[in-house]
Order: sequence, then C-alpha cells, then structure tokens
Amino acid sequence: MRNIKLTIEYDGKEFNGWQKQPNNLNIQGTIEQAIKQVVKEDIELNASGRTDAGVHAIRSSCKF
Repeated sequence: MRNIKLTIEYDGKEFNGWQKQPNNLNIQGTIEQAIKQVVKEDIELNASGRTDAGVHAIRSSCKF
C-alpha cells in the first residue's frame, strides 16, 4: 500500500459536492476515475474535508 498526497483546486459549480453519490456528479468519484485511468488500479480518496454542491476549493488536500 502507498499513500500519495494530492493538493487540488476545482470549480464545483457543476458538481453535487465532494462525497461519492450514486447517479450524481461529484468531486471524489471524478478524481478517483481520473487517477484509475493513470495508475490502472482502483483507488479510494480520503479527504481532509468535504464540500456542499456548487462549492469551489483552493488547495484542498486528499490522499490515496
């Protein structure tokens, strides 16, 4: 197992918050899918916080 820290920024206006939700566009699921395409393995992000729908983030930290 490895831990990698990411520092990300995003415009959340099109998303329904951070946390994965079935049938809703969310930040966590979108980033996990992008990383999966690169590393070719399933990953799960652990975030230092969550956001509500439509919220933006500057320098938000998460790790996988």
